[in-house]
Amino acid sequence: MINHYLTPKKIILSLMCTAIFMVAQSPARAQTKQVSSLKELQAAIDKARPGDVISVADGVYPATENINITAHGNAAHPITITAQHTGGAEVSGSGGFNITDNASYIIVRGFKFTHAASKTKTGPNTSFCRFTQNVFENTGDGEDLTVAGSDQEIDHNTFDHKNAMGRFIAIRGKGSQIAERLHIHHNYFNDFKSQGGKNGAEAFQFGLSGFSLSTSNSVVEYNLFEHCAGENELISVKASGVTLRYNTVRDCPAQFTLRHGNKSRVYGNYFFNTPGLRIFGDDHLIYSNYFENCETGIVIGNGDGEVADGARLTAHDRPDRVLIAFNTMVNNKISMVQMQRKNGMGATAITVAYNLIQGGDNAASISGPMRDAKWEGNLVFGTKTNGDLPAGTFTVIDPKLEKTASGAYHLTAQSPAINKATTTLAGITTDMDGQKRVAPFDIGADEFSTDAVEAKPLSAKDTGVQSAL
Repeated sequence: MINHYLTPKKIILSLMCTAIFMVAQSPARAQTKQVSSLKELQAAIDKARPGDVISVADGVYPATENINITAHGNAAHPITITAQHTGGAEVSGSGGFNITDNASYIIVRGFKFTHAASKTKTGPNTSFCRFTQNVFENTGDGEDLTVAGSDQEIDHNTFDHKNAMGRFIAIRGKGSQIAERLHIHHNYFNDFKSQGGKNGAEAFQFGLSGFSLSTSNSVVEYNLFEHCAGENELISVKASGVTLRYNTVRDCPAQFTLRHGNKSRVYGNYFFNTPGLRIFGDDHLIYSNYFENCETGIVIGNGDGEVADGARLTAHDRPDRVLIAFNTMVNNKISMVQMQRKNGMGATAITVAYNLIQGGDNAASISGPMRDAKWEGNLVFGTKTNGDLPAGTFTVIDPKLEKTASGAYHLTAQSPAINKATTTLAGITTDMDGQKRVAPFDIGADEFSTDAVEAKPLSAKDTGVQSAL
C-alpha cells in the first residue's frame, strides 16, 4: 500500500533510519587479524569486536601467564580465536585461555593445549562461549577444561593422555547454581591413567555436591570414553536435570555415576566392558541403554541418607522413584545389582520394567531394602541364574537377537520381544538407535524399526577433532 502522505523529506529520513538500523545489526569493522606471538594475541583479543577472527600462526607458544578474554561478540557475529591450521598452534607453559568477567560469544578453535592444568576455563559470568576442535593434553594436577558459565558449547575436542589428579572436564557454576543450558557433544576422552584409587580423578565431573539440587537443563551426547581409569567414577553427575544420551563407554574400569541430584535422563548410551551405570538420587529416567560384557550393568544405589529429609548433600542419597526400563543387557557378570551397605537405606518406589537380559552369570543381585519396588515385563534368557528377580515379573524366552554391523545386538523380525510391552511409561520416546518408539513398545533397548538410525556405538573417528575435519 502506498502512503501518499510521505513527503520527500520524510522518505529521506525513513531511509536514513533504516540504514542506521542495518549498520547497528552488522559487525563494526569486523576483521581477520593474523598474529604470531602471545603478546600480539593478547593485544588482538583486547581490541576484538563482534565478528573479528584472530588467527594464530602455527607454532609452539610457551605461556608464562593466562591469555585473558573479556571481549563480547554477539549471536550473529561471535569473536573467533582460531589456530591457523587445526592442531598447528600449541599453547604450552603455565598459562591458558581464561574467558572471564562477563565475556560472551567467544569461539576458541583448533588449538593444542599442553600447558599446566586448571588454566583454560570459562568464568561463572560468561555466556555463549564455545571450545571446538581442540586437543587437550595438559600437564600436572587439575582440570584440562573448567566450565562455569552458562549457554556454552564444548564439541569435537580430543581429551587425551592424562596421568595426574583432576579431570578432563569439570562443570561448575555460580553460588549454588550449576551452569545451565550446556551442550557437550562429539568429544573424545581417552587414556586417563589410574591414580591409585584416590578420589578426584573422574574423566568428566558435572557439578559438585553444593550444586546438586540446582537444575542444569544441559545435554551431554555423542561423546566417546575409552581407556579412562583415573578413579572408580568415570562420569560423576552432581547436579539435577542433566540429559546424558547416545554416549559410548568402552574399556573403562570406572562407573558412569549419578552421584548427587535429581531428575536426570540417561538414555541411548552404550556400555562395553565397564562397570556400567550407578544411580543415586530421585526421579531419574534410565531407559534404552545397552550394556555388553560389563562387570555390572545397572547398579541401584543403596543409600546412606535421604537429602529430602535433611541429610547432608554429600550423602549417597537414597534412590527414590527411579524408572529403569527398556534397557538391554548382554553377557554381563551381573546385569542388575544393589550392593550391600551397613545400615543402608536401600531404594524406594523403583520401577524395573521391560528390560531384556541375555547371557552372563546373574540377572539380578539385590542386597538392600527395595521398599515399594515395581518389577514387571522383563525378559531373561541364557543367564546362569535369575538371581533375585522377583518371581512372576519376568519371562524366560529366547529374544532372538543378532549382532549387527554396528557392533551391538538388535532384535530380529522373529523376536518375541516385539510389541510385548503392555504398559506405556511416561517420558520414554526413543530407543538406543535414536529411533522413535511406537506403542506397543518392544522389550529392551531396541525398537524393531526401519526408520533412519540416529545413534550407534561410537568409535574414535566419530568423535574428537578428526570427526569435525
